[in-house]
Amino acid sequence: MKDFLRITDLTSDDLALLLELAAGFQDKPGSAQDLLTHRIVPMYFAKPSTRTRLSTAAAVARLGGTPVTVGPDELQLRRGETIGDTARVMGSYAAAIVIRTYADADVRGLAAAAPIPVINALTDGHHPLQAVADLLTVQEHFGRLRGLRVAYLGDGGNVARSLMEAAALTGMDVAIASPPGHEPPERAVVSATAAARRRGGRVALTHDPAEAVRGASVVYTDVWLSMGDPDRERTRRLRTLAPYRVDERLMALAGGDAVFMHCLPAHRGQEVTPGVIDGGRSLAFRQAANRLPAAQAVLYALLTERLEGHR
Repeated sequence: MKDFLRITDLTSDDLALLLELAAGFQDKPGSAQDLLTHRIVPMYFAKPSTRTRLSTAAAVARLGGTPVTVGPDELQLRRGETIGDTARVMGSYAAAIVIRTYADADVRGLAAAAPIPVINALTDGHHPLQAVADLLTVQEHFGRLRGLRVAYLGDGGNVARSLMEAAALTGMDVAIASPPGHEPPERAVVSATAAARRRGGRVALTHDPAEAVRGASVVYTDVWLSMGDPDRERTRRLRTLAPYRVDERLMALAGGDAVFMHCLPAHRGQEVTPGVIDGGRSLAFRQAANRLPAAQAVLYALLTERLEGHR
């Protein structure tokens, strides 16, 4: 396995290894500080970023390398150079490539042409680095993953999809509550359901947020509005998703030891109330901190060829 483009690139053993490596980097962040000595990792960001950009840059630095962050206006892609040509050129200079962009096809094209590992740092369809950090946070808090129930409320987009796929590989139960028309892609749900069943877990979809959170150990949500949404779409989404706001009443339906998670940035008063995200049951900022060892683990595993992936 050369690249890390989506959670379904991983086997359950791969994911377990990434979590083990990430936990190790939490304890000993400099334990592989010579891996990238005198090497660079280009990081292409077509979208604004806080956690992904900084955590991945820090991960490269902890492995002894130099992160080089570039945007759309700093490469020749805007002037007609192909993704394939860009990938081949980068491959002659760098150890790996990190890319945060819109279309999954662009990331696949980059990975197909690049002779070095490519890491998906977020696309419209997937957010695999976030999912690794999420499960690291849950495992750190509860001491296990298998048998826990995670409830996701809101739009079934990239964060929900990657979380569902990752949780399914560990034997967790996953409940996703979304408005009609906002569910994760059907093909992804079918695949995750089969993966979860093989490990004793379940995947359930519902339109009822109370049903999803009842008895959950983890209640998770994400922003409702995407960058660049037109005003009419923003108004519609706010109205449609309002019943899925995570508030104190919904948290009370979850398990007594339930925690709240959010990948950030958060919009208090929209998808979550201030009392929940800033309260004692919130792990949102621990999640953000865990983005660093998660990115470090993914880079290390790819560069040392530790992952099996699909044969």
